[in-house]
Amino acid sequence: MATVPVNPKPFLNNLTGKPVMVKLKWGMEYKGYLVSVDSYMNLQLANAEEYIDGQSTGSLGEILIRCNNVLYLRGVPEDEEIEEADQRSGVLHRPVSRHCSDRVSSSYLIALMGTDSQNWHLDLSYDQWAALPISGQRPAARYKHAATVFDEKLYVAGGSRNGRYLSDFQVFDLKSLTWSTIKLNIETNDVKSKDAIPLEGFPATSGHSMIKWKTRLLLLAGLSKNTADRVTVWFIDLESHNCGVVETFGNVPVARSGQSVTLFGSKLIMFGGEDWNRRLLNDVNVLDLETMTWSAVETTQTPPTPRFDHVATLHAERYLFVFGGCSHSVFFNDLHVLDLETMEWSQPQVQGDLVTPRAGHAGVAVEGNWFIVGGGDNKSGALETLVINLSKLVVSVVTSVKGRDPLASEGISISSASLGGENFLVTFGGYNGKYYNEVFVMRVKPRDSLHPKILQSPAAAAAAASVTAAYALAKAESLDFPEKEDSNPKVIQVDNSKPDHSVEINSIKEEKKALELSLTEVTNENSALKTKIEETNGNYNELSKELQSVQGQLAAERSRCAKLEAQIGELQKMLESLPSLEEKVQALRAEKSAFEHDMELAATVQRQRSGGIWKWVAG
Repeated sequence: MATVPVNPKPFLNNLTGKPVMVKLKWGMEYKGYLVSVDSYMNLQLANAEEYIDGQSTGSLGEILIRCNNVLYLRGVPEDEEIEEADQRSGVLHRPVSRHCSDRVSSSYLIALMGTDSQNWHLDLSYDQWAALPISGQRPAARYKHAATVFDEKLYVAGGSRNGRYLSDFQVFDLKSLTWSTIKLNIETNDVKSKDAIPLEGFPATSGHSMIKWKTRLLLLAGLSKNTADRVTVWFIDLESHNCGVVETFGNVPVARSGQSVTLFGSKLIMFGGEDWNRRLLNDVNVLDLETMTWSAVETTQTPPTPRFDHVATLHAERYLFVFGGCSHSVFFNDLHVLDLETMEWSQPQVQGDLVTPRAGHAGVAVEGNWFIVGGGDNKSGALETLVINLSKLVVSVVTSVKGRDPLASEGISISSASLGGENFLVTFGGYNGKYYNEVFVMRVKPRDSLHPKILQSPAAAAAAASVTAAYALAKAESLDFPEKEDSNPKVIQVDNSKPDHSVEINSIKEEKKALELSLTEVTNENSALKTKIEETNGNYNELSKELQSVQGQLAAERSRCAKLEAQIGELQKMLESLPSLEEKVQALRAEKSAFEHDMELAATVQRQRSGGIWKWVAG
């Protein structure tokens, strides 16, 4: 049915200040008061309420709705219920996600203006998380699952919820934004559980790892009720949807969970974890995917503290980076590096933003930048999304979330996907007091790609730089050296093909640029250090002045205390003389009493004498 183009602005202006109903292309509806419409016809609603399947999911308050996501907009009487409005307009609902209040828009049949739904990623801002609107039924919320992206699809296996392990296999299509459940075909095998019970299907598992290998997904380790004593490797064929246990050989490591598994060429490197007896591990085991043979690796130098729920990644096809994790009582924020050529551990210095200790986080490397999200400690979740430049060893915060956000959860998964030639991060699940099943994506801003940094001692690095510079200088001088003519002419065989030194020259120029860049970085670091030293010296001088002032005040207080001690000594002497004074007072009181007694006797005698005389005269 064709539609006649109509200018929607008069219609929208007429609805300003009135209650409206806005429906998105994905099916959710928003009812509220239309506050304003900008020149792009983006909508601002007040007192907005969200409806899914005709049922209110809660009040959202004031929201902004983008125009290119709106299916239609219509006026709604204030006393009209959503069910009655839908009956009159013939609206049909379908189940969708709730996390889309920032993706909404407008129309009263504005003919699906905006981009195609399969190009949703073009509307995203760089380095910002966005919750995807999901069509259809979602999988169960969970954490400690395994996930990866292959061919623009997010594969999720297992996990845990409310203490129960999960065994489902879910797929999220990043084009259609829909979930689907894949029923796996179990291949017959003779693998048994630790209780000698044959495994009849893909086990409910949590804390395992998933790796892409050719057309298969490999799932290793993890906790399960039927877990064997040694690490079991499962496969899922993405073409036939067959799954089963891969038979492995060699020194198979002990069963565990919370480990990290990293793909290195045709080998898998497994580090750390926690076994069934809750024993923390920091061992390194390698599985050769060509022969399916396990081997334990002996390393040198100081390894990381035994831990689990950490993350690991590979850089420059040589270095294994390990970050964070926890023991049974301590959470870590340290970074360790294993040189896969020398099998030596090191702990390089990291610059940039301060990183809080965390465990249960997730990480994925994209073009030399390691993105880390989620995790936390026993107090709170980690709110910031980090990026570690693996070449420069600099940590920076990409973005942060607030409070109990799904992105601040433990047991979350993160994967990288390529959509339209751009890189995207995809997260799923997690737990931070609540289990989640949302899908968040981030459009990765292109970053500078630098030459891999060789992690070695400062002396070795300086020697290598000197040798490189000397080699480059020697090559340059040899190219500029003029040819000497022979004074004795003779017939020689001339080779007209001139050697092409452009490749070598370009290589030298690249090395020169790299050295200049390194020199600039060192100069900037030195300038920053000088500034910090000057600030520290200024603070030191101020503190010294304050210290001198405090010392003067302390001396005055000491003098005052000495005077008070002298006065106290005098008072003590006076207190010591009080007993003798009391004795004198008692003696004086006794004398006074005796004197008063004598006076009374004298008065009595006098009265008696005077009375006798008068009697004699009267007689």
